[in-house]
Amino acid sequence: MKPMASNYVDIHPHVISDDEGRYPPAPLFGKRSDWSQERPSTVDTLIAQMDAAGVDKAAVVHSSTTYGFDNSYVVDACNAYSDRLIAVGSVDVLAPDAVTTIRQWVDRGLAGLRVFTGGSTKEFDPSELDDVRAYPAWDLLGELGLTMCIQTGPVGLPAVVALARRFPNVPIILDHLGRPDVTDGAPYAAAQSLFDIAPVESIYLKLTPRIMGDVKKGGASPESFFPKLVDIFGAQRLAWGSNYPTSEGTLAEIKATAQDRLSCLSEEDLSWIFAKTAQSLYPRLAD
Repeated sequence: MKPMASNYVDIHPHVISDDEGRYPPAPLFGKRSDWSQERPSTVDTLIAQMDAAGVDKAAVVHSSTTYGFDNSYVVDACNAYSDRLIAVGSVDVLAPDAVTTIRQWVDRGLAGLRVFTGGSTKEFDPSELDDVRAYPAWDLLGELGLTMCIQTGPVGLPAVVALARRFPNVPIILDHLGRPDVTDGAPYAAAQSLFDIAPVESIYLKLTPRIMGDVKKGGASPESFFPKLVDIFGAQRLAWGSNYPTSEGTLAEIKATAQDRLSCLSEEDLSWIFAKTAQSLYPRLAD
């Protein structure tokens, strides 16, 4: 087997507190995700999983479907392991006080932001993305040098592109690769809307268990999809995220699956996908 990456940075794990008195659930959209109740993982559990899996550092993504816009746990958790973790939180960017709120969370340790437009508990609604009320928040992201993750599907890609063009100095990471349909197989015509955004260089993509599973369905294959993705976007704009514990399995198992699916790529590409891209987006994760 050819060598894999030497460093591993996870750009998409979650943590859930076991102290609901101190960190009470208040899920966005009013419905708590099943995974956060069935497979909760405290920060101590995450660190143990990272140690067992050989994952060096992580950008921990706030669970909006558990805590809404209260980033207290993800910030406190990452501050407790500041040598290995940074916190990516969520703020209501449409709120009149969004700029003040973002500054307050950054002062507490927040290192990145995420907009959650839908997912396991709600259909995607991209209307909040390219909304003028959010522009002051995006201006602040550029001022502070913060990266923004966006959770949306193909329906939201036009709004993502509009934001990227309006705020070109804010790196945008599409969670779960923007959820393309790849099951038709090469040349992946159903995913063309994803490929079409490649010229917008401030948009990056997260490779999570969702795509690792989808490339084994229908006409898709890792060997035909991932080299095409690298050819179009470049490995420097792709980053691995475990989605642990939302996705089932140990972190070591999730990482091993990603290694297997991506083994068709070069060692240099793998070094970007498994670490360097994450470190470029979140410099505090660099060695």
